[in-house]
Amino acid sequence: MDNAQLAVIRSAPGFFAALDQSGGSTPKALAEYGVDADEYTGDEEMFDLVHAMRTRIVTSPAFDGTRILAAILFQQTMDRAVDGLPTGHYLWEKKHVVPFLKVDKGLADSEHGVRLMKPIDGLDDTLAQAVRHRMFGTKMRSVIDDADPAGVQAIVDQQFELAGRIAAAGLVPIIEPEVSIASPRKAEAEELLRDALRRGVTAWQADTPVMLKLTIPTRVGLYADLAADPRVLRVLALSGGYSRTEACELLVRDPSMIASFSRALLEGLRADQSEQEFNARLDASIAEIYEASTAKRPPA
Repeated sequence: MDNAQLAVIRSAPGFFAALDQSGGSTPKALAEYGVDADEYTGDEEMFDLVHAMRTRIVTSPAFDGTRILAAILFQQTMDRAVDGLPTGHYLWEKKHVVPFLKVDKGLADSEHGVRLMKPIDGLDDTLAQAVRHRMFGTKMRSVIDDADPAGVQAIVDQQFELAGRIAAAGLVPIIEPEVSIASPRKAEAEELLRDALRRGVTAWQADTPVMLKLTIPTRVGLYADLAADPRVLRVLALSGGYSRTEACELLVRDPSMIASFSRALLEGLRADQSEQEFNARLDASIAEIYEASTAKRPPA
């Protein structure tokens, strides 16, 4: 583990940029950027276009380590280059932004009110590649749709089992059991999740810390005890379908969380914008999310 990167993640002010849209979510991300499906043919062209979008983002003067602590990457992004450097190297050496890698392969069908992760074939090889590319850690997502105790526990058990393998490879795992903001029992599901996560963290024996990426909870401060646990490096907030403004209004009231936004970060960026327009829009987005992550105010 890189101690300089650890110090940034542990205590520097800022937030995470989630640039990890994968095969299933890439067409939607491109469409929101203003690139329609009829403008490319096949996955190769699609991934070339999304890498060009991400390159434009990370090379922008608005994007650097003064406000952005880390960036979460899709594997193809990790494997490609930015300005002649492997993406992870570029982020840390040129921007002082710590690189992470998304390792999950999507969601299984719903069962017991949750969607577990699909099997992650070749995980050990992926982790070895991540180490070679100087990733600091990894991220993996599953989804909770309802307050089913057995389902929530299954989500957390799966996340921690894989987190142990990731930590053994020398990488810091980000556990992301997202509670759907459309859940009819969102607050109840979050209480179940908090309790299951507490059990998982209490049983965590690895020398490497773990991180949590969670939906902004209905009850402010619900995850504060987890954020204070020395085994938990940071608690991140996902935007979860909220607009950037909505997500920031919720996040600014929760002192235990910082942002790790994807769609909310990219909101308003378009392929046809001039460099001046693009950089100004990205700078304004980063400023808004940074403020919500660092300048907390009491709940109304």
